[in-house]
Amino acid sequence: MTKRHRDTILGYLFVSPAIIGLLLFVAYPMVTSLYHSFTQWNGLTPAKWVGLDNYKFLFTSDPTFWPSLKVTVLWVVISVPATLAAGLALAVVVNRTIKGVKVFRTIFYLPVVLPAVAVLTLWKYIYDPTYGLANQVLTFLHLPTSLWLGDAHVALPAILIVGVWSVGGTMMIFLAGLQAVPEEIQEAAKVDGANAFRRFTRITLPMIGPIMMLQLMLALNGAFQTFNQVAILTKGGPGHSTNLLMYKIYNDGFADFITSPQLGYATAEVWVLFVIVMLVTVVMLRLTRSRVYQGEGA
Repeated sequence: MTKRHRDTILGYLFVSPAIIGLLLFVAYPMVTSLYHSFTQWNGLTPAKWVGLDNYKFLFTSDPTFWPSLKVTVLWVVISVPATLAAGLALAVVVNRTIKGVKVFRTIFYLPVVLPAVAVLTLWKYIYDPTYGLANQVLTFLHLPTSLWLGDAHVALPAILIVGVWSVGGTMMIFLAGLQAVPEEIQEAAKVDGANAFRRFTRITLPMIGPIMMLQLMLALNGAFQTFNQVAILTKGGPGHSTNLLMYKIYNDGFADFITSPQLGYATAEVWVLFVIVMLVTVVMLRLTRSRVYQGEGA
């Protein structure tokens, strides 16, 4: 056996745990879930093949699917730009060489490391219409109070605020991108008379283009899979005002697990959501790829 063959075998041995893990924990669950999406299955008894019945019912007869899809699209359209804008704004602020900037970075990042359930429970108390902090602040400012999570027109923006409040992770990635912009280019632009706004829009933003595209993809995937806020704060209500697709899938598959579990139907919904996310991701990549600065020689 030659040295080249030994190196090849050794390489395969090193990557084999990752390949086995990928096959066991990603490929196998995907294939089995695709199969179960064509079955009537409660998770306890053998699955019964029903063909396209789950998908047919989902698109034509399920009274909650289209309202949930509408709310999900609205959520994605609003939350993704809001999250990216808030993360970039905070990154610009903490990228300055000001006194105590490390403390501000820690404070802004703190919500990311706190347990999500504890944070969301705290927000539930803040939004309480009787003794919550939000209404107390409005009363102090002589503004009308709100039912917050109990108002169908306010519940979605209310959980959006919670999502934007937790943009510490987004901020840190943007901060890394901002600190990678060469200072020499900024100084040269200053010498040429470019003001701060012009330097930011003409130099900084284009140079962190790949970071922004990455953040956009992460934010899109995260928005389509939003679950914790809805499960803890609103349970999809009031009405269907916050019933995002991910929470609907959970409800159909697991909420009534004891009485009438519909895991086959829920897996069909999962695949519909997967196809939607894939289509949106591909479209966004095609729209943004040619507009993103890839660096010299790319």
